[in-house]
Amino acid sequence: MAKNKATSLGITKREEDYSRWYLDIVEKAKLAEDSGVRGCMIIRPEGFAIWENMKAQLDRMFKETGHRNAYFPLFIPVNYFAKEAEHVSGFAKECAVVTHHRLKTTESGEITVDPDAELGEPLVVRPTSETIIWSAYRKWIQSYRDLPLLINQWANICRWEMRTRPFLRTAEFLWQEGHTAHISAEEAEAEALQMLGVYKTFVEDYLAIPVLDGQKTENEKFPGAEHTYTIETMTQDKRAIQVGTSHNLGTTFAKAFDVTYLSAEGTQEYPHATSWGITTRMIGTLIMVHSDDKGFVCPPRIAPLQVIGVPIFRKPGEKEQVLARFAELQSEFKASGDFSFDLDDRENVSPGFKFNDAELKGIPLRLEMGPRDLKNNNAVLVRRDTGEKIIVPQAELATKIPELLEDIHQNLFNTAKVFQAANTHQVATYEEFKTSVEEKSGFYLVYFAGTPEDEEKIQEETKATGRCIPLAQSGEEGVCFYTGKATKQQVIFAKAY
Repeated sequence: MAKNKATSLGITKREEDYSRWYLDIVEKAKLAEDSGVRGCMIIRPEGFAIWENMKAQLDRMFKETGHRNAYFPLFIPVNYFAKEAEHVSGFAKECAVVTHHRLKTTESGEITVDPDAELGEPLVVRPTSETIIWSAYRKWIQSYRDLPLLINQWANICRWEMRTRPFLRTAEFLWQEGHTAHISAEEAEAEALQMLGVYKTFVEDYLAIPVLDGQKTENEKFPGAEHTYTIETMTQDKRAIQVGTSHNLGTTFAKAFDVTYLSAEGTQEYPHATSWGITTRMIGTLIMVHSDDKGFVCPPRIAPLQVIGVPIFRKPGEKEQVLARFAELQSEFKASGDFSFDLDDRENVSPGFKFNDAELKGIPLRLEMGPRDLKNNNAVLVRRDTGEKIIVPQAELATKIPELLEDIHQNLFNTAKVFQAANTHQVATYEEFKTSVEEKSGFYLVYFAGTPEDEEKIQEETKATGRCIPLAQSGEEGVCFYTGKATKQQVIFAKAY
């Protein structure tokens, strides 16, 4: 078998092996690494800083919409899950279960589970928190005056996945999960759509990723939900990836956990619920939407470091002059607070090494300056997205850099949007779809009026799933590509992660 071609930076070329390319970037950009525990990753400082920025922006947006943070236990009694059968059936195969509370050392020195320390009831390591949160809401919600209850949690989750990949699908991952309770079905529906809108705004405005917002098909909705809303995007290998979801849970969990409130009219009523979440999968999505064969590409608005300075010199005298000027600029940039800047002043590596390192890590802009630039009162800015080199008067750097960072964001967003549009196809019949989806991946916008069983058959035969029913529908009537029935409903089908 021929060996995959790699770039000079040791990254497998994207067109040669997309999966290996992705893993190479995770490793070379130092975003994450294997932990030694199956399916669990160590998120390195470079990767965790991105998550911290995401968390900070989302947390601000959540609080602006009236939500507050709380924290609920990692361990959930099995009997809590037994109260909502449809919900637990969706996670049963992925649940990690704690059955003992102690280890012991044998006479031979072997460490083993103490058989005498079995728990009275097994505990599930949370795959999601609806059950334990609604058991608490039973005490918190007594009157209509307690509603709406708008709670968010930042936490880790465990789902014992069989096939794992860093960030995209891991046994443990980080996320936030919102859980709200409302007086009416209309309020819950408005909340679910509002939070989907928050997600869409965040992903497009900060991650420069265009998304499609829509409702999940019956087969793809969250276990226990009345319906699920989603934002989906397209990766560079033309597959779909789910970025965030928002669920209208109706009164399912309120009834399962016997949560009622006294209405203004004096009657006992069940509150209506929502839940919504977004995860560290977003970092994997960033890689697959924006990055290239040089490494990671990080959008400026979410980048932990937006500009890296690289001094260039050969002689000691030149070094002093260049570093002194960089120190002046660094103070000026810090005082303005318009962007983050750091200086790569390592002495044991060459400027070329620093250039490659900055590209691998996805830093949006590189500022180069040497003796000749000092003489001409210029500096060189290099864009990570296009590689373009721009000569800028030093006096204009403080204004030019924010302009370029904004342009980089818009270019990344527009490039991804054009790519998505170019790879969104329409077909009229199932036979046409089967042939086309095999020959070219992408989004397929089709009229669909089939049953969940029809959708299962489509997935079985083509590996494509109904990603979403777009919120933006044409309103025109068409013919279902699978059943031939008249319908106005259009659905996106695609192969997905």
